[in-house]
Amino acid sequence: MKEWWIQVGLIAVPLLAVYLHIPPPNLSPALYTWRSTGAFFTYQEQRIFYRDSWGAVGSSDVVILLHGFPTSSYDWYKVWEGLTQRFQRVIALDFIGFGFSDKPRFHRYSIFEQASIVEALVNHLGLIDQKVNLLSHDYGDTVAQELLYRYEHRRQGHINIGSLCLSNGAA
Repeated sequence: MKEWWIQVGLIAVPLLAVYLHIPPPNLSPALYTWRSTGAFFTYQEQRIFYRDSWGAVGSSDVVILLHGFPTSSYDWYKVWEGLTQRFQRVIALDFIGFGFSDKPRFHRYSIFEQASIVEALVNHLGLIDQKVNLLSHDYGDTVAQELLYRYEHRRQGHINIGSLCLSNGAA
């Protein structure tokens, strides 16, 4: 019986350390570059990471990328360059609790809050009156659907959605 508890302890202690980020992992060179080319804005005292790249000359189209669970804006790194060749601006954020954004403990995370964060970012970037295209994946699909609901019902602060592409979402 003692041996069983030792095995559980040997597994539980490292998992707890990973959960508590003890010690925090070193960033890969690619992640370091991703973070260093991004910025932060504040939403209700929380720092939210985003990346905003200017791309195609002559285009006025803006695309906002909404990542999946349990990942971050880095999900989009393989298609980022291609998107900058098509859109004037390519924007991605890390939802609160993900990626480089703050991860407050004892916080009531919700899809509604994540949608409000996207709206706050659009406002922060001065795009509140411009039509934007949304490209979402997985968890981001649910956030995008909430944004679409707000847009269709003309809720105060809604973003103007020009197009929406959902990928790999739940039914």
